[in-house]
Amino acid sequence: MRNNFSKFIVAALLIALLALAAVPITMQIGANVPTLSRYGSTGTEVRNIQSVLKRLGYYTGTVDGIYGSKTKAAVVRFQRDCGLTQDGICGPVTLLYLGLGSSSSSSGKYSSSDIQLLAKVISAEARGEPYEGQVAVGAVVLNRVASPSFPNSVSGVVYQPGAFSAVTDSNWSAAVTSSAKSAAQDAVNGWDPTGGALYYYNPAKTSNQWIRTRPVVKTIGNHIFAK
Repeated sequence: MRNNFSKFIVAALLIALLALAAVPITMQIGANVPTLSRYGSTGTEVRNIQSVLKRLGYYTGTVDGIYGSKTKAAVVRFQRDCGLTQDGICGPVTLLYLGLGSSSSSSGKYSSSDIQLLAKVISAEARGEPYEGQVAVGAVVLNRVASPSFPNSVSGVVYQPGAFSAVTDSNWSAAVTSSAKSAAQDAVNGWDPTGGALYYYNPAKTSNQWIRTRPVVKTIGNHIFAK
């Protein structure tokens, strides 16, 4: 009887081991492993990546959702200009810089990637400005998101062609300052030192005459904020 019981236990263990071996590896390592878009990937995320890269002038191919050699080359150029590892893979950091990061840890209306992208543009556009001026730059971005005259997302506003000069210069690849991170959070929390401004400019640097015709709301540091 004891021998039969022992054989039963051994058989049960063998069945359990065989069943475990049949479980897909992806299930064994967990469902929270992030999926990365890379050469050979297809789908909506790839299409979104191509769209942003095309708006920024890095990608000239068709927005077809196929991660081919042209898409990979565009990603590498974007990573190089942003000071990222140039592996041609759109992992979490590259997606964040493209404004396409995960919104799984969202904070109210804006996702964590929105807030980090907002901090990045504040750091690039308002480096050296007083803290209120940094919050004001963030507020202008959010005011544009809320305006029907502009794209309805933080990434759409930031990457709108010609909107922010820092996106295409060396400031964009510089490390984000801690004050910019705090300013982004304050702007998201509702602080708008500009009272609803949609534009800002440095009169000592801009040659754009149209922007000078906008009604001035406030001057903070070196920036004039206007509607």
